[in-house]
Amino acid sequence: MSLFSKFFKTSNTKQSFKDEKLNEQPVVLSLDDLFVNNFINKGGKFLYCVSEVEALETLKRILIENSWQAVSCNNNFIDRFCTTANIKTSNSFTQQPFFTTCEHLVANSGNIMLSSNQISEMRLTDLNANFIVLASTSQIVKNMGEGLTGIKNNCKNKIPTNICDIRNYRIQKEDNHFLDYGISNSKNLYLILVEDL
Repeated sequence: MSLFSKFFKTSNTKQSFKDEKLNEQPVVLSLDDLFVNNFINKGGKFLYCVSEVEALETLKRILIENSWQAVSCNNNFIDRFCTTANIKTSNSFTQQPFFTTCEHLVANSGNIMLSSNQISEMRLTDLNANFIVLASTSQIVKNMGEGLTGIKNNCKNKIPTNICDIRNYRIQKEDNHFLDYGISNSKNLYLILVEDL
């Protein structure tokens, strides 16, 4: 019996050593996988679509699920998108969920970058706590630096102002980041990500 236990003990030890080596190897995720992982870990609701038609249906389901009758928007593209889906829009940014596009999706943090192109000169705290963001896979960048460079390259004629990011997707009374003194970047956020690559 002891002879068999020695064999089994040795084989188990070797297997656990292999498992340790596998666990030590760094996991390298693609940018989109890294973004989705960080976004979901922060409490965001991620919905992937292969086309704009599927995105329209997804938006309708979000509204039905939450019993929202309309959305507020501040963008002509989003307004046309809602018109196509027969969704009511409102200019009441505090009463209705805010539906918008974004500048970039930041992979290493799971944050969503916005600018005056989406929210004009309003502060995030001036907007409804419920956000729906429509984005495409080509908007995923590695970090904030790449996001800022992307904004500069995409808007050469007129660089937008009011560049900010949504960092938390669970509503909190107060964010603890010293740069956010007096504002809250927490939103109950749905991300509709459309494949475009």
